[in-house]
Amino acid sequence: MTLKNKKIAILKGGPGSERAVSLKSAESVIEALIILGAVVCDIDVTSAAFEVPDDALIAVNMIHGTFGEDGQVQRILEERRIPYTGAGVETSRIAFDKVLSKEKFIAAGVPTPRSQTLRLDHDDTLRINLPLVVKPPREGSSVGVHIIRSADELAPALDDARKFGNETLVEEFIEGKELTVGVIGNEALPVIHIEPVSGFYDINNKYPWMGGTGKTNYHCPADLPARTALRVQDVALAAMRAVGVEVYGRVDVMLRADGEPFVLEINTIPGMTSSSLLPKAAKVAGIEFPQLIERIINLSLEARRKN
Repeated sequence: MTLKNKKIAILKGGPGSERAVSLKSAESVIEALIILGAVVCDIDVTSAAFEVPDDALIAVNMIHGTFGEDGQVQRILEERRIPYTGAGVETSRIAFDKVLSKEKFIAAGVPTPRSQTLRLDHDDTLRINLPLVVKPPREGSSVGVHIIRSADELAPALDDARKFGNETLVEEFIEGKELTVGVIGNEALPVIHIEPVSGFYDINNKYPWMGGTGKTNYHCPADLPARTALRVQDVALAAMRAVGVEVYGRVDVMLRADGEPFVLEINTIPGMTSSSLLPKAAKVAGIEFPQLIERIINLSLEARRKN
């Protein structure tokens, strides 16, 4: 379906920690929709009390992280019978929760790092050896993530992660290449190799336009043997199927030196900023940004009709 003269609502901002990234993504999407000839209705969401025009074809959800990516806004939109982009209520909830999504990966045989969930109200014995990764289960953009290489780094990292909830996920650290795979429908886009100049791919290295001092090099397609690249794409698709994510997403993968991939997580509302990874991969695959947005909207309308 062409979007010319169609009213499209853009949901942006949100009350979570990724508000600034969401606003930037929305800017890019609005520009693309204007190029496509759509009539854009720009909605800055700060709470559940937002309104979408009755004549909007669809609500494009660009709210990253809490509220936008965890099933909350999806539930509100479904209750109001408003079509929306991306994953549904339950799949959003599971994909956003790194503990729940990892359970799905394991059940489906998708390779993922060994892990343990520590609870604030339990005196749990740590079973994961150093080096390891500490992360809040329900945050995005690497918020609260720490790579721990020595025992004295562990307690401060756990204290920081616990600011985001009563559970903390501890994973074995996979030494290797940081990769990501965009998925549109049933198609895996070219693999991207993410190469931070220093440290790991945290918020400082992801978003230099937010004042970060880091720098990251992106290689797309990644310089991998063809069989390895195909294997990485296959596990990304398997991860999406394991959780049941509809329409599109981005799967983060670590590639060990022996060529074995490990799925870390699924991003159901990946960034759409000028430095974002899904648009980079789509461009390499021959999909320009406006056409990417158009495809996401049309696939989303189809997914909502099925529901």
